[in-house]
Amino acid sequence: MNTAILALEDGTVFEGSSVGAPTERSGEVVFNTAITGYQEIFTDPSYCGQIVILTYPEIGNYGANRWDSESARPYIEGLGVREFSSMASNWRSEEEASRFLAAAGIPVISEIDTRALVRHLRTRGVMRGVLSTVSTDAQALIEKARGIPSMAGLDLATRVSTREPYQWSSGVDACSPSQDWGPAAEPAFHVLAYDYGIKHNILRRLVHIGCRVTVVPALAAAEEVLTLEPDGIFLSNGPGDPEPLTAQIANIRRLIGRKPIFGICLGQQLLGLALGGRTYKLKFGHRGANHPVLNKLTGRVEITSHNHGFAVDPESLNPSDVELTHVNLNDGTLEGFRHRREPMFSVQYHPEAAPGPHDSLYLFEDFKRLMAEFRGGEGGNR
Repeated sequence: MNTAILALEDGTVFEGSSVGAPTERSGEVVFNTAITGYQEIFTDPSYCGQIVILTYPEIGNYGANRWDSESARPYIEGLGVREFSSMASNWRSEEEASRFLAAAGIPVISEIDTRALVRHLRTRGVMRGVLSTVSTDAQALIEKARGIPSMAGLDLATRVSTREPYQWSSGVDACSPSQDWGPAAEPAFHVLAYDYGIKHNILRRLVHIGCRVTVVPALAAAEEVLTLEPDGIFLSNGPGDPEPLTAQIANIRRLIGRKPIFGICLGQQLLGLALGGRTYKLKFGHRGANHPVLNKLTGRVEITSHNHGFAVDPESLNPSDVELTHVNLNDGTLEGFRHRREPMFSVQYHPEAAPGPHDSLYLFEDFKRLMAEFRGGEGGNR
């Protein structure tokens, strides 16, 4: 195997083996602690602009297939792993994961001490880096890492968004004979989904609860959206800093109270900003599939899937307008809120998680119920 180099802006260098495409990519170096679901991570648009380090020691062992992608292609800038499996064995596998990444031009560095790298990022915070499988000049790569833009201030959501509206009609498919989601409900609601980097499984979940889904670009005007006569508005996940998205925030502000709104991840951050709140960058973010979140409305702890580097400052939200509903039990960050008068709520994590956990799937039913109440009550006459 050829040599691969990962150089960080603070001068730290990791040398390993090249597995993916023979190229060089740069971005913010982050880590994900999930033990499965690597293809979903590769193809999550929220990872645009980021080199992902996976803490699970062996990656690629179950290959890749046409069903597990969360978008049309991989969005990660690069990948770092302890070991990339030399074989793939799974009844759903269609190709090796290394070939899947190589075909998309994604470089991979393997045979590195991912434990040491992740401890470094947790201590120092995530930082810019360059992953190269074509250069072994470590000092030159360090200088390149110091010259790339910071994630703070970057509008990446507009970059990954769809350019044209489209309809989505595919529901949730079982991925094993033992998994039974039941039939999708008959489509009774029209949901308008803003694509800031939306994941396919969010769309599948909306269809499963009985929604006809229209996906629109990140910059679709509020007035244009309302002419489509939706029953509800969905604000998706996505990459980058929410604060530069001033046009998107203004659109959301014009939609508040007009239709029920449900936001996930970046969608929550944008909703918080539309309500006059502030966001801030986390030291190393939340990325994994086992984060404990307390639902303050029920008193239950939900195990949840995360992928975000920014959060809403709860102190910046007006308590007379906003009720804080969910909190992260690891660090106390805000994980969910709802408006006290208007029909809208959001969460910072991913209730649609594929693979699981599925503790929070009830949120899609909550959205459905909110749309039904709004349509049947005085909200429908606004």
